[in-house]
Parts: sequence; C-alpha cells; structure tokens
Amino acid sequence: MRGRYDAPRPFVLGGPLTPAVKTLLIANVAVWLFQIVAGFLAHVRVDRLFGLVPYDVTHNLFLWQLVTYMFLHGDLFHIGLNMLALWMFGTELESLWGTRRFTRFYFITGAGAAVCTVLASWNSFVPTIGASGAIYGLLAAYGILFPERTLLLYFVIPIKAKYFVLILGLLTFWSSVTASGGGVAHVAHLGGMVFGWLYLRGGGGTGKGLRFPSIRDWSERRRQERLKKKFKVYYRDTRGRDEPEG
Repeated sequence: MRGRYDAPRPFVLGGPLTPAVKTLLIANVAVWLFQIVAGFLAHVRVDRLFGLVPYDVTHNLFLWQLVTYMFLHGDLFHIGLNMLALWMFGTELESLWGTRRFTRFYFITGAGAAVCTVLASWNSFVPTIGASGAIYGLLAAYGILFPERTLLLYFVIPIKAKYFVLILGLLTFWSSVTASGGGVAHVAHLGGMVFGWLYLRGGGGTGKGLRFPSIRDWSERRRQERLKKKFKVYYRDTRGRDEPEG
C-alpha cells in the first residue's frame, strides 16, 4: 500500500533539521549532560525525581514524571540511538505536519507510553527513562504514512517501512509479555506505538479540514493509483496500434 506522501526515495537517512526536532535534540542532550554532572558532583539521582516511577505517580501524584522522563537517558548509547531515530524520522514528519502538530504528536505519544507503563506496574519503584516511547510513536506514524519507503534494518538490511514497523511492534509486544522485571520499558515502547496509531486514526485532534488521512482514505488512494496505472498501460498499448504507419 502506498501512502499519501510516499515519494520514490531509495533509502531514508534523515534530513535538514526542523525547528521542533532541533529543540528536542538540544534539550535531551542538555538534560543528559546535567544528569552526568549532578550525579558526579552532587551524587544526585535525577531519575528518581524526574524519571517515571509508577509508585510515585499513583501514590504521590508526581504527574510531571509522565513528561519529564522523556528527557532523561542512561548512557551514550541510549541517548545516541534515540536522538538518531528522532532525526531520521522526525524531520520528515515535522516537515509534513508542521511544528505545532508534530510537537503535539510527540508529547502525546510519549505521555501515552508513560500511562501504559504506570498501568502495567503501578506499584513499581523502578524508574523508566528515555524518549523511546515518543520515538516508537514516530516510527508508527512513519510506517503508516510512508509504508513503501525503504529503511535499513541494522543499517544493512533494506526493508519497507511498513514491514519494519510491523516487525518492531510484534517484537515489542512479545518482549512486554514474556519479559520479567525488565519488561516495563517494552510496555512503554508498545504504548508509544499504540497511542501513535490511535492518534492518527482518530484524526489527531486537529479539527475539520486538518485531520490526518484515515485508513479508508489510504485505501481509496491506493485504488485510484491502481486505476491510473491500468489506464496508462492501456493508453500506451492502444496508442501504438492506432498510430498510422509511416
């Protein structure tokens, strides 16, 4: 199925920085550096207060954690992968939607992932940190809107975006079901994807005329594309037979 905004591009590898993506990149790196400095100099665990701790949310009403956890990260590998994905997929989505709609989508999917995490383990004291919930929401949106784009799995294996997101979703779901102890983060990932899909399917809350394309819209466009291709083939064949000989 070809999405509304698909264009013939061989591989996807980011694009020019857009305003919201640039701001998010700077904010995440700045907070990560602050975490390091605070932990090294003052021995303060920032993640205990601003990370997502389900027990604190349900029992102490630390509701800010539903958002602030997205800006905290562990090691360089953790923040590096998340920021790479934010750049790779976020720039095109922001260019398509605009800064306001992109920012709204990012925070709604991130907070939605946090809600899923809290519901899955409301008595847990283990903090969850990272932008992965929102990033998985972006991946879901990208797979829906650009299903035919080719991504590089592990930067080596070419795969269509729709299959990439499907495989990622199935693996995340299986991990969240089977994992013991460490499955909380997988629930956040899956929650980000689910909230991203629901948000797109419901129109994005943008009002009449600004609604994201629905699945029915994409099916209709796919049908129209097929008819156009059939007409082009028919026209090309009949034109050759009908033209007078020289």
